[in-house]
Amino acid sequence: MSGHSKWANIKHRKGRVDASRAKLFTKLSRELIVSAKEGGYDPNQNPRLRIAIQKAKDSNMPNDRITKNIEKSSGKGKDFEQIFESQYEGYGPDGTGFIVKTLTENKNRTISALRSSFTKSGGNLAESGAVSWQFEEKGLILLDTMSENNENLMLDAIDLGAEDVSVSETTVEIISGISELEAIKINLESKNYKINTYEITMIPKSSIMLDHQKSIKILKLLDVLNDLDDVQKVFTNADFEESALTEFSESLS
Repeated sequence: MSGHSKWANIKHRKGRVDASRAKLFTKLSRELIVSAKEGGYDPNQNPRLRIAIQKAKDSNMPNDRITKNIEKSSGKGKDFEQIFESQYEGYGPDGTGFIVKTLTENKNRTISALRSSFTKSGGNLAESGAVSWQFEEKGLILLDTMSENNENLMLDAIDLGAEDVSVSETTVEIISGISELEAIKINLESKNYKINTYEITMIPKSSIMLDHQKSIKILKLLDVLNDLDDVQKVFTNADFEESALTEFSESLS
C-alpha cells in the first residue's frame, strides 16, 4: 500500500474525531464551488462535483448548504468571492516529494503558510514540475479489511476494472484509472461493500521508504499541511513503517 493511501486512511479515522467542523465545511464548500464552476452544476455530467457532493454528505453537511455552495459557483450574489485553484510542489526531509493542492481567495497567504510549514520541517517549496513528474493521477478507493471477504473483494474489484488491489491489516486499497473510478465504486456498493474513501489521487511512480523516526517526522508535516485552511489535498512519495503509522494514528485519537 502506498504511503499516501496509508495517510488517507489515517485522515479518514481522524475525521471521525475532528472537532473543527467549521474548517472542514469551509474546505468542502470551496471544493463544491470550484467543482461546479469548472464542470457545470449537474453532478450527473460532472464527476468531480459528484465526488465533492458525496464527501460533503459523508461529513454531514446539510443538503441546503450543499445546494447553496453549488449555486455560489455562478458568481452571483453578495456571498460571492473568487477562489483560486493552485498546485504547489515541495521537498520534505530526506528528499521526500510533496504535491499540495489548494483552494484559496488569497494566494499570498497560502504561499506564505506553505513555505513556513516546509521550512520548519527542514524542507522547502520547489519549482513547478520539480516533483509532479514523479506522480500519476489515479482513482483511489479505500475500505476496511474484512478477513472473510478479502479474496472476494479483490476478485470483484479486478473484474470491475481495478488496476491494482492491495490488502493490509486494516485497509483494502483499490487503484483504478480515473474514468473507471465511479463505476467500480457504484458496483462495489451494490455488493454491500462499505467504502471509506473515494477520490482522485496522485500515486507516486516510486516511493521512499522511511524508518520509524523519519516516518513520524513526515507524518507530522503531512498533518500540518493538511490542517492549513487553504489546503485541500496533500500527496507524498514517502512510505512509512507500520509501527510509525500506528503510533501517529493513536496520537490523533
